[in-house]
Amino acid sequence: FNYNSIEINDTELGIISGGIPYQYAKEVFPNASFFKLGMTYPLPEKALKKFAEQVSKIYVIEELEPYLEEQIKALGINVTGKDVLPRTGELSPELIKKYFLGSDKDKPVKQPLDLPKRPPVMCPGCSHRGVFYVLKKMKTIVSGDIGCYTLSALPPLETMDTCICMGASIGVAQGLWRTEDTKQKDRTVAVLGDSTFIHSGIPSLVNAVYNQTGITVIILDNRTTAMTGHQENPGTGKTLKGEKAPVFDFEGVAKAVGVDYVRTVDPMNMEETEKTIKEACSQPGPSVVISQRTCVLLDKKQFSGPLHIDNELCNQCKLCLRLGCPAISLKDDNLVIDSQLCSGCGLCAQVCSRNAILPEI
Repeated sequence: FNYNSIEINDTELGIISGGIPYQYAKEVFPNASFFKLGMTYPLPEKALKKFAEQVSKIYVIEELEPYLEEQIKALGINVTGKDVLPRTGELSPELIKKYFLGSDKDKPVKQPLDLPKRPPVMCPGCSHRGVFYVLKKMKTIVSGDIGCYTLSALPPLETMDTCICMGASIGVAQGLWRTEDTKQKDRTVAVLGDSTFIHSGIPSLVNAVYNQTGITVIILDNRTTAMTGHQENPGTGKTLKGEKAPVFDFEGVAKAVGVDYVRTVDPMNMEETEKTIKEACSQPGPSVVISQRTCVLLDKKQFSGPLHIDNELCNQCKLCLRLGCPAISLKDDNLVIDSQLCSGCGLCAQVCSRNAILPEI
């Protein structure tokens, strides 16, 4: 497969890049010729040499060490790269402008965009939303991990208290539990995704059992590796090639390493989810709750359809807004649900005390 792409424009400047630095470079040099690398090893030597023949000056734009630059120079191609760009830190369009262009007069004019303001939120119908709503309601102490669910640290959920690195949630929870007073110990929860648990959470769970640390571990199993593009993982039953594979047994593994309280819940049933998490938190030793529901982006038909708010029944208590669902908003002093965004998951209907959220007719 050839994942590289070449774009030749009527200009003397050529740019070799890939990944997010390519997007930055396109913003700064919209008229340059580009060689976009989809794979960095092995390099397409013949194509690069042909590209170099069509331009008179070449920039290699990459982050950190001059990995591409050194290989391209070894091909006998004269390029400019880390003699201009820094070897530390992340790049940005502003930094590329600063180091390559130097002055405002040479910078391309940035057209103003009239875009609606949108805070980072989980998708409408996300299976993680109900879990974090319950955790906030219970006033738990949550050590988090890296995934879509990390967005729960932001308003209005504001539930995740720590996020250090992939797989750190269970270890951090153990440390918190050891340093907390008695009243806090039964509220210590570690949250991580299915693929993260398989990748680096199992050893920490073994350690929690070994040291009888009374934490609750919630595995957010949305049947995919959602944050990085919905790749398969051992819990999905398929390989990366789409071939059938054994399905990782989360309950079985948790029980096998010595966890006594292991339960699987549907996070779209908030009453069941809250009851189960409360039971788990009351256990003397470590407990595991598996929140299992397919990512809404993989199965948009799992719900019946959009909901709407009956303004005659609604008393504007705004409890539904606390879910942080982008489909619900306040418009002209009335709460409304955008039918184009709503998946029909029903979480908002479950928190509405007035039964004012109903299926669309």
